[in-house]
Amino acid sequence: MFNSITGIITAKFPKQVLLDNNGVEWDLCVPDSNLDLLPPVGNEAKIYTWLCHTDMIMCLYGFANADERSLFLDLLKVEGVGPKGAVKIMSSVSSSRLTEVLENGDLEMLEAIPGIGKKTAGKMMLTLKGKLKISETSTTVRINVPSAYTDVINSLVSMGYDKKMVEQKISSLSESLKSDKDFTEKSQKEKEDIIFRRAIVELV
Repeated sequence: MFNSITGIITAKFPKQVLLDNNGVEWDLCVPDSNLDLLPPVGNEAKIYTWLCHTDMIMCLYGFANADERSLFLDLLKVEGVGPKGAVKIMSSVSSSRLTEVLENGDLEMLEAIPGIGKKTAGKMMLTLKGKLKISETSTTVRINVPSAYTDVINSLVSMGYDKKMVEQKISSLSESLKSDKDFTEKSQKEKEDIIFRRAIVELV
């Protein structure tokens, strides 16, 4: 069984990371909440893995650290939650927030998370409450969000998106667009609109 793969990140897409390891490019399914916990494209990264192999499909799942993978495996213990469902849940909410909701027994908030219905929320509460232990050091990432996009962040958070995930996404987008001449020449309002639209697409 693979425990982890270390290599150069060659591409990042929603729920997907491509990683080059000595000429072999691995295609990993990665929760969106983990994308910004990983280094930018072109940098070396260690990605923790879990292999799903059935008669119909083989898929390699990747995580930014061992705790994120542990959360994924814990979600698989919930009846009715498969690998794709676990990735969807983790893409919608940060590990720390999910743990907090479960610890507080906040069933209403749990049901509001995309990918979790009323029935699944009840099963998650029964199976996982009091059993998730996510260390803060493993889920904390230094986020450098330009103050110019504070309004964008506030707008997305008011729409129900997790603030930490929004900050990570806005920071990543603003950094990646710095080298785009067409973007840098636009007005601040136009930049905010572009960042907002891109974030909406990638946070879904």
